Amino acid sequence: MTGKIEILAPGPFATVQDLGRPGYAAVGVGRSGAADRGSLKLANRLVGNPETHAALEVTLGGLRLRVSEHTVVAVTGAQLPIRAGGRAAAVGAPIVLRPGDELELGVASLGLRSYLAVRGGLDVPPVLGARATDTLGKLGPPVLAAGMSLPIGSVVQRSPCVDLAPLRRLAEEPLLRLEPGPRLDWFTPSALSTLLTGAYTVTSDLDRVGVRLDGPALTRARVGELAPEAAVPGALQVPPSGVPILFLADHPVTGGYPVAAVVDEDDLDLAAQLRPGQRVRFTFPKLAASD
Repeated sequence: MTGKIEILAPGPFATVQDLGRPGYAAVGVGRSGAADRGSLKLANRLVGNPETHAALEVTLGGLRLRVSEHTVVAVTGAQLPIRAGGRAAAVGAPIVLRPGDELELGVASLGLRSYLAVRGGLDVPPVLGARATDTLGKLGPPVLAAGMSLPIGSVVQRSPCVDLAPLRRLAEEPLLRLEPGPRLDWFTPSALSTLLTGAYTVTSDLDRVGVRLDGPALTRARVGELAPEAAVPGALQVPPSGVPILFLADHPVTGGYPVAAVVDEDDLDLAAQLRPGQRVRFTFPKLAASD
């Protein structure tokens, strides 16, 4: 009999995510997938799954679920308290659940998104080869709600053999590395200095599409409209206000505002953990190396 998990409470916002559906941008479909890809991969490894398996992405905690069969789960990403079958459990470690056990995630104290992997993965129907929920493109499974049941798959690798994984330290004020954007020349040299020396505050206007920041405005060197062009995760798109918007996993495949810079691929997982009120800074390592 196939096991399942029952969602008793989804918390503020939770979805099913895997590594997304790359390769469809030309037909208007973004990659989507886990916002913090490293945490998703780690959660899967901790339960003996392939890294590509679907898991739950939970925003700010608050998730509560029940399992129907003996299984192993793991939670990674944001720092939060966990209770499993009435017992305290740890982030970054395999957790054994018995039939009928409930798992509960408390409120995240650091970071925004948590990933809960179940041994065997979540066997929801794939769309365009992926089980990821794309909140902008409206593809994949629906956003989680109380009362939903999700089937557990059967494809696994070796049995979990790690007691506790070393976890990435989440900074109170992260420093994100940048690459030059395709429209950096649309901004003055002083705008680049502003971007690299000022701190920006994460506003409450954030979701899987992107993060609206508050802070120093970037000054344009040229005016005029920009024809829509391809957008990527991590793009710092600059609207007329001059304050950048940081694109995340469910970003649109094209954008109409100039992109001054792009967050380095290796720092996108850190960007995915930004939460409202947090300050963030940017650096241009390649620019510094060329001076």
